Amino acid sequence: MTLKEIVNNPQTTIIDVRSEGEFQSGHFPGAKNIPLNIITQKLDELKQIKHPIVVYCMSGARSNSAASFLKQSGIDNIYDAGGIFQL
Repeated sequence: MTLKEIVNNPQTTIIDVRSEGEFQSGHFPGAKNIPLNIITQKLDELKQIKHPIVVYCMSGARSNSAASFLKQSGIDNIYDAGGIFQL
Protein backbone atom coordinates (compact mmCIF):
# COMPACT_ATOMS: atom_id res chain seq x y z
CA MET A 1 0.00 0.00 0.00
CA THR A 2 1.37 3.43 -0.91
CA LEU A 3 1.52 6.39 1.46
CA LYS A 4 -1.10 8.15 -0.67
CA GLU A 5 -3.47 5.20 -0.25
CA ILE A 6 -2.83 5.15 3.50
CA VAL A 7 -3.45 8.90 3.82
CA ASN A 8 -6.66 8.64 1.78
CA ASN A 9 -8.01 5.77 3.91
CA PRO A 10 -10.75 7.25 6.13
CA GLN A 11 -9.63 5.03 9.04
CA THR A 12 -6.12 6.50 9.05
CA THR A 13 -5.26 8.91 11.85
CA ILE A 14 -3.19 11.83 10.54
CA ILE A 15 -1.14 13.70 13.13
CA ASP A 16 0.51 17.06 12.60
CA VAL A 17 3.45 17.25 15.02
CA ARG A 18 4.08 20.97 14.45
CA SER A 19 3.32 23.62 17.05
CA GLU A 20 -0.26 24.74 17.65
CA GLY A 21 0.47 28.05 15.91
CA GLU A 22 1.83 26.31 12.82
CA PHE A 23 -1.16 23.99 12.80
CA GLN A 24 -3.59 26.92 13.05
CA SER A 25 -1.93 28.61 10.08
CA GLY A 26 -2.83 25.65 7.88
CA HIS A 27 -2.88 21.87 8.07
CA PHE A 28 -3.82 18.74 6.18
CA PRO A 29 -7.63 18.25 6.19
CA GLY A 30 -8.73 16.05 9.09
CA ALA A 31 -5.35 16.10 10.84
CA LYS A 32 -5.05 16.15 14.63
CA ASN A 33 -2.45 18.43 16.20
CA ILE A 34 -0.14 16.72 18.67
CA PRO A 35 3.05 18.80 18.83
CA LEU A 36 6.27 16.82 19.04
CA ASN A 37 7.07 18.24 22.49
CA ILE A 38 3.93 16.62 24.00
CA ILE A 39 3.78 13.38 21.98
CA THR A 40 5.15 11.43 24.96
CA GLN A 41 2.12 12.57 26.98
CA LYS A 42 -0.20 11.11 24.32
CA LEU A 43 1.54 7.74 24.04
CA ASP A 44 -1.15 5.69 25.81
CA GLU A 45 -3.84 7.31 23.64
CA LEU A 46 -1.87 6.63 20.46
CA LYS A 47 -1.25 3.01 21.42
CA GLN A 48 -5.03 2.48 21.41
CA ILE A 49 -5.29 3.33 17.70
CA LYS A 50 -5.47 0.11 15.69
CA HIS A 51 -5.48 1.69 12.23
CA PRO A 52 -2.55 3.36 10.45
CA ILE A 53 -1.15 6.56 11.93
CA VAL A 54 0.58 9.07 9.65
CA VAL A 55 2.75 11.82 11.14
CA TYR A 56 3.94 14.94 9.34
CA CYS A 57 5.49 18.33 10.08
CA MET A 58 6.93 21.16 7.99
CA SER A 59 10.16 19.68 6.65
CA GLY A 60 10.20 16.09 7.89
CA ALA A 61 12.62 16.42 10.83
CA ARG A 62 10.01 16.47 13.61
CA SER A 63 7.86 13.81 11.96
CA ASN A 64 10.92 11.58 11.69
CA SER A 65 11.60 12.04 15.42
CA ALA A 66 7.95 11.36 16.26
CA ALA A 67 7.77 8.25 14.08
CA SER A 68 11.02 6.89 15.52
CA PHE A 69 9.84 7.47 19.10
CA LEU A 70 6.45 5.86 18.44
CA LYS A 71 8.03 2.83 16.75
CA GLN A 72 10.45 2.41 19.67
CA SER A 73 7.44 2.63 21.98
CA GLY A 74 5.79 -0.34 20.29
CA ILE A 75 3.51 1.30 17.73
CA ASP A 76 3.95 -0.61 14.48
CA ASN A 77 1.29 1.05 12.33
CA ILE A 78 3.13 4.39 12.12
CA TYR A 79 4.11 6.11 8.86
CA ASP A 80 6.29 9.18 8.45
CA ALA A 81 4.94 11.38 5.66
CA GLY A 82 7.71 13.95 6.08
CA GLY A 83 6.77 17.55 5.32
CA ILE A 84 3.25 18.85 4.87
CA PHE A 85 3.86 19.61 1.21
CA GLN A 86 4.70 15.96 0.55
CA LEU A 87 1.19 14.82 1.46
